[in-house]
Amino acid sequence: MSLDNLRTQYMQAGLQRSSLDADPYNSFSKWYEDAINSGIPEPTAMSIGTVDEKQQPWQRMVLLKLYDQTGFVFFTNYASRKAQHIAENNKVSLLFPWHALGRQVKVTGTARKLSTTESLKYFITRPRGSQIGAWASPQSKVITSRSILDAKVEEVKQKFKDGEIPLPSFWGGYRVSASTIEFWQARDDRLHDRFIYQLSESNEWQLDRLAP
Repeated sequence: MSLDNLRTQYMQAGLQRSSLDADPYNSFSKWYEDAINSGIPEPTAMSIGTVDEKQQPWQRMVLLKLYDQTGFVFFTNYASRKAQHIAENNKVSLLFPWHALGRQVKVTGTARKLSTTESLKYFITRPRGSQIGAWASPQSKVITSRSILDAKVEEVKQKFKDGEIPLPSFWGGYRVSASTIEFWQARDDRLHDRFIYQLSESNEWQLDRLAP
């Protein structure tokens, strides 16, 4: 089925409370599988919003690598801009922009570092080139030319040419534990269906419909 037909199908069907699970992560799993199976480009891409020390919001795209009932996981350089923001204020937002399907998932929550063991478990599955890139790039820092980065890549290749590449101490994952998860389904005339899960103080999820 084409993406246009899929979008039309989802829009016509809409989103009802009865189709959502009591656990938002189970509802996310269904939509995530739909996105993967649809063939849209980069279905794991999500925007992460952070706030700097001047209260200036920043956004950038990262890739979802893992998720379960404890949260959504991505990986980055711990010296990057986003990591510096999280160190000061770990409240973040996520957005899955599945526009080709007429769908979005919006998340707010708190980001916390994974354990070294968890980060290593993922790092060893990365292609060797990506492992080298993690070592070579001083992420978010100013560099004067591409050649500096290329030279650093060659240096790292030579350093680890005879063996496995270890996990950098400055690189790893974050888990975003959600406090709200909103499911947004496009409908005709901009009368979209929106449902939001909100985590209560008693650690229970409340589900409500929002006006479009």
